[in-house]
Amino acid sequence: MKGMLALGLVLMPMVAMNAMASSDPVIGKPGEAAKAARTIAVDMSDFMLFTPSEIKVTRGETVLFVLTNRGQQPHEFVLGTARDLRDHAAMMQKNPGMVHEDPGQVTVEPGQKKELAWTFTNSGVVAFACLYPGHYESGMRGTVTVK
Repeated sequence: MKGMLALGLVLMPMVAMNAMASSDPVIGKPGEAAKAARTIAVDMSDFMLFTPSEIKVTRGETVLFVLTNRGQQPHEFVLGTARDLRDHAAMMQKNPGMVHEDPGQVTVEPGQKKELAWTFTNSGVVAFACLYPGHYESGMRGTVTVK
């Protein structure tokens, strides 16, 4: 019984991580970079900021995010609902070694750039954040308003 509980505690964060952006139709779906209506450059810094932190898009629009880490430590760009990101940030405090490379989630090493294409399928607000321990709590988050 203890073995099954331990296995559940190991697998639960993995299941939650994969479910956040990849299967949540509320926030949209992975897009094709070649079909992006526009490119949005987002800088990540060790001041625990995304620039810009507020983005506006149109429902159905595919955006190519070009994510540049201008800091000295790794950062993430993770799309999700505000609640999912808050819950996942708490999980990351307990499992700091987790790395995100699933749809809607990207880790960018210091001095590097990565791209993420995303199609925003529903109106509303989609949140994004860096979920490395302490980063979310320090304010490294933002929003995409979809109209």
